[in-house]
Amino acid sequence: MDSQPSSFLQERKLHRLRCSVKYYDWGRRGNNSGVARLFALNSGSEIQPEEPYAEFWMGTHESGPSFVVPTDGEIGLPGVSLKSWISDNRDVLGDKVLDEWGSDLPFLFKVLSVAKALSIQAHPHKELARALHKARPDMYKDDNHKPEMALAVTEFEALCGFIGLEELKGVLLNVPEIEELVSSADVNQILLLNEQDGEEKVKSVLRSTFTQLMLASKEMITEVISKIKSRLHEESQVRQLTDKELLVLQLEKQYPADVGVISAFFFNHVKLNPGEALYLGANEPHAYLSGECVECMATSDNVVRAGLTPKYRDVETLCSMLTYKQGMPEILKGVPLNSYVMRYLPPFDEFEVDRCILPRGASTVFPAVPGPSIFMVMVGEGMIHAGSSKGDVITEGDVLFAPANTEISIASASELELYRAGVNSRFFQAS
Repeated sequence: MDSQPSSFLQERKLHRLRCSVKYYDWGRRGNNSGVARLFALNSGSEIQPEEPYAEFWMGTHESGPSFVVPTDGEIGLPGVSLKSWISDNRDVLGDKVLDEWGSDLPFLFKVLSVAKALSIQAHPHKELARALHKARPDMYKDDNHKPEMALAVTEFEALCGFIGLEELKGVLLNVPEIEELVSSADVNQILLLNEQDGEEKVKSVLRSTFTQLMLASKEMITEVISKIKSRLHEESQVRQLTDKELLVLQLEKQYPADVGVISAFFFNHVKLNPGEALYLGANEPHAYLSGECVECMATSDNVVRAGLTPKYRDVETLCSMLTYKQGMPEILKGVPLNSYVMRYLPPFDEFEVDRCILPRGASTVFPAVPGPSIFMVMVGEGMIHAGSSKGDVITEGDVLFAPANTEISIASASELELYRAGVNSRFFQAS
């Protein structure tokens, strides 16, 4: 449907959103969950003490849609989804976004509260996403890729990407039980490899070794984990266990006899401080472990899982799709836009995230940009103005949609922490 005649006026208005929550077993329960607090404030609901509040979704994905809250005197019914509202008011996206992605938001914005490890997983690139969606639409809900970025709100831990060659050699020497699950030939080949052998050769042997591990029988996995556990408990009496060994014991408590416990030895253990971010391209293995973060991604919910989960596992697909790139991932510290705002720019067109922390009585301006934005108030209260409008009070749990080409001014009444998701600025510069 074409834009309504009123859409030019709407371009200068902010629209409050009612957003969705996801309860997953790994989520933090009740009042311990930042997601629970945000969702309760956003929806006017009570926090259920025993529910695992895992993810707060802000966007247009059908698995967790947001709804536009009608303002006084505005024509519209409560419960109009943001997706259908955008479809009826396409000018709010801006021409370049509309041309590139059609009448939908290209990004999905979330807050995560992680009590225990999420599944070892990867997200498919576009071509694989289309194939998986066509073959298994019940499991793979859409045909889009899902590059993503996690920005730590608290201290945040994750497994991400494969460790480097020298560290991998150390694992194979120090965790002898792994050789019971993979061929001695592969283990020996890794131990003899060096950087001069070339990246592709290293990747090939790593792929073979990791695939054998992930496809090992349940009985073998159970036996090997039991041996690792016993050995580490014994050794802890005479030496300090490494961070990775302590993590493996923790994962074993969360997911007994799960192959993901052993595969953790193969991945980088990343620790983020608040305000640091980690981005994940297509086909990169990862698992979030603990903490709270703001997450942004392309509008997709495609996940290929292979461990640390009671959900469906697609191990062969995961092992075949991974890049097997080695080394620590890049940590983004953010680029300061002014005294109060840091911008996080991953190498993906679909999204960027701004983190704004305003002391009491301070104010800042988000200049108009050619694409849409979603603002989410994490802590505190203040006033928000779109252009020259009189402004609205904002408090924690408020989520607002800002149309393209709208300047946003914010003033704080207390310390105010808010986040903005939008289309990556580099996309507009490039186009």
